[in-house]
Amino acid sequence: MTQPAVLTELEWRGFVQQATPGLAEHLAKGPVTAYCGFDPTAPSLQLGNLMPLMLLANLQRHGHRPIVLMGGGTGLIGDPSGKRGERPLLSKEQIRDNLQRQRDQMARFLEFGPGKTAALVLDNAKWLAAQGVIDFLRDVGKHFTVNVMLQKESVQARLETGLSYTEFSYMLLQAYDFLHLYRERQCTLQVGGSDQWGNITAGCDLIRRVENAEAHGLVAPLVTMASGQKFGKSETGAIYLDPELTSPYQFRQFWVNVDDRDVEKYLKLFTLRSQAEIDALLWRHRENPAARAAQVELATDVVQRVHGADAAVATAQASAILFTDVAITTGVSDETFAILAKEIPTTTVARGETVTLVDAIVRTGLVKSKSEARRAIEQGGIYVNQQRAQEIRDADWVAGRNLLLRKGKKEYALLRRDG
Repeated sequence: MTQPAVLTELEWRGFVQQATPGLAEHLAKGPVTAYCGFDPTAPSLQLGNLMPLMLLANLQRHGHRPIVLMGGGTGLIGDPSGKRGERPLLSKEQIRDNLQRQRDQMARFLEFGPGKTAALVLDNAKWLAAQGVIDFLRDVGKHFTVNVMLQKESVQARLETGLSYTEFSYMLLQAYDFLHLYRERQCTLQVGGSDQWGNITAGCDLIRRVENAEAHGLVAPLVTMASGQKFGKSETGAIYLDPELTSPYQFRQFWVNVDDRDVEKYLKLFTLRSQAEIDALLWRHRENPAARAAQVELATDVVQRVHGADAAVATAQASAILFTDVAITTGVSDETFAILAKEIPTTTVARGETVTLVDAIVRTGLVKSKSEARRAIEQGGIYVNQQRAQEIRDADWVAGRNLLLRKGKKEYALLRRDG
């Protein structure tokens, strides 16, 4: 049997670490409905969530229907998989707030609306909250033996440090999710990261036992960084998709700074570019690694998907301003300066106020006194919009209200008129 094109592409992109036997044959029969679960235990999705979202996006592109399952119910428990200790329990209100914020972020990755492959977003609180404990134990719990559950990697990893019954039961809840989606949505495939393998196969087994039906699982390897640092982490902590938690500029810089050893892997996982496009881009990169062409294209692609086309342009402009010393022209948008305002010291002045260059560099903190300001200007060490300057002219205010100041090579400040 010829392997289905979708499985071939998923393997090439690096999404397949393990799959249940017979998955290729199952996919060859025609379109399937596949789901991945996301517990809203944080106010925003993180970079680690991109891999399963892109996996669903690739399935959808090949004619399959994706379901994003938000864990409004399971999020109240907390998945022990990949965790060294038990999560602090969140309130129902916090889970609901997190769920709504994450749901809005999902829309950037999948196609919603009419059609057989239109993505669905569901909340497992709708059926888990309605479950009676006695009925659940009779109908679901009787199909699981404790000794089999203890063999699952997610459980084994926590036995020495401690595992509450609450977390131990998580596997049953996720298995029941799969059974419910099989019954209600004809969902026959669950995907996720490799740490979910035990939970996913538990669901496959439950469907086989209860419905005498075929269900499958596919897990991708956990994303790593060649540097040894955990993927999706920076010096300041986790990288979030929410622009209030991680600025679009910092988000872009994460991708621009990707190690050369990782860039091919990330292009395959986190963009939808074809093999020919990626090969051509990598060839350009090898010709001139210092230009970081592959990283720049990777950053542009991911920022556009997460934050939109305008943010992709504005963050690229902001980066060029700070790292290439190119003179700023009237073509730079106010949005670019709004991005810069979050990254460098920024001072606001009244719109009608006249500000001299001496006043400007003192008020923005580039120098401590007016005498120091005059010396720096006389010595040619002060720049306005990346050009050496002696004064501020009306034409220097870009987009009518922005003035980028620089002292020496790297000390920046931004002066903005009231909007």
